[in-house]
Amino acid sequence: MRPPGDCQNMDELRTEIDRLDRELVALLVARAGYIDRAIDLKTTAQLPARIDARVAEVLENVRTLAAQQGLDPDLAGALWERLIEWSIAREERVLGPGTEGTTE
Repeated sequence: MRPPGDCQNMDELRTEIDRLDRELVALLVARAGYIDRAIDLKTTAQLPARIDARVAEVLENVRTLAAQQGLDPDLAGALWERLIEWSIAREERVLGPGTEGTTE
């Protein structure tokens, strides 16, 4: 991994961005695996796909982590909101819509 300041030209910079994109996609694939496991566990525990308190907790955690690491918390929050909604929709395809809530 080359720090951004060590990139001497756009080709080097783009190489590092592409590398990071590959890592991010791999992490999202791993996260989706945990969402799939959540489907199994929620089925057994008779939990809905959407648990509003957990959604709020995840968003708060991400915004805090982002701020601590110098990333705009609004950007992180918006990205995670989309990721969470995608994850809930993935769960609802199997579990059906829950009774916990439909927003957040």
